[in-house]
Amino acid sequence: MTETGINSAVTYGLFAAWALHDAEEVVYGPRWTREHLPELKERFPGVPERVWRALGSVDDREFRAAVAVMAVIVGSAAAAGARSGGRSAFYQGALNGFGLHGLVHLAQAAVVRGVTPGAVTSPLLVVPFTLWARGRLRRAGVLRPARGRDVAIGLALAAGATAVSHAVARTLAPRF
Repeated sequence: MTETGINSAVTYGLFAAWALHDAEEVVYGPRWTREHLPELKERFPGVPERVWRALGSVDDREFRAAVAVMAVIVGSAAAAGARSGGRSAFYQGALNGFGLHGLVHLAQAAVVRGVTPGAVTSPLLVVPFTLWARGRLRRAGVLRPARGRDVAIGLALAAGATAVSHAVARTLAPRF
């Protein structure tokens, strides 16, 4: 327990929740995309072909490498949170991005009207953990206020970390 009253379940719990969630994505992600790509292209004809090509080009090896890179990012954020008693802007931004990305998974499932990778653990783990951790940070008096701008930053951080993870993975994937 830190001087703020924040324990490791709040900070390192981010990494644990992320790892369980991403295990679901590793198991179902690339295969689901390959199997559903023709249906998605037909259903959403306005999406540029380059987006479909990019989605279809991610194989299991690249995806696992991207998850490994993301593990470093999320683990670093959790450690920053632990060191700072939950005050770290990096940790709080990662926590917010994690929760918001869970909502994105739910929106994806709603749009395709079915289960998508990440949609099972998002309502059971991602969103509840994020709300619980934010509540603990709020009670400890260290939670940064969340404004609309913060939501946009959280989503941008999650998207940016995903893009960086995949860019690094394309370089590393042949070695995995």
